[in-house]
Amino acid sequence: MWPNKQHSLGWIFVTRMIGIISFLIVVVLANILVFYVSSPLFHSGVDFLNLNFWLLVLICINIFVADIFGAFPFPLNLPAPIIKAIGSVFVIAFVLRVFDWVDAATGNNIYHYFWLLSFVIVPVVFIIVLMAGYYEIICDLWAKTKIREESDVVVAGSAPKPPANSSPKSWDDVSAELRMMLYEIIHRFREEIRKR
Repeated sequence: MWPNKQHSLGWIFVTRMIGIISFLIVVVLANILVFYVSSPLFHSGVDFLNLNFWLLVLICINIFVADIFGAFPFPLNLPAPIIKAIGSVFVIAFVLRVFDWVDAATGNNIYHYFWLLSFVIVPVVFIIVLMAGYYEIICDLWAKTKIREESDVVVAGSAPKPPANSSPKSWDDVSAELRMMLYEIIHRFREEIRKR
């Protein structure tokens, strides 16, 4: 659910809200189906979902806020990697609870090993997600700077020379102006695509 840099803030807001609403609908439907399904495994799964409901809501909200910050331009997107890293810790906590539930349902004892490993996994995942988020921001800034420099070079190299006297424009001047117009249209189109 990490945001794509090509999507706009409105698109991210709408899709993440649809995801959260879909999750809430699934929880409500699962609780309604408890009255019609007699499987003890299904009842155990719904109880697990109900017990961890607020943790799942917290994960959804965390990802939602991180995606919103990630959609902003450079200075405002700096909190996004920190929020994603905190969200990754909540995801690991939920996965540990899943292993605990599987242990309770099957009688295995794998939760204890994963719980011990979590003391190593949580800081490592936190640091990896944090570094990956800031690396993505730096790469995005570098790419935008490179595109800006290339466009400045193209504009400076293809700029028409002003006429020395007030004579009528030649076909060379007209073709240079057409090239500049096409460049501006393509450049603006590319900028609009990047914003989405």
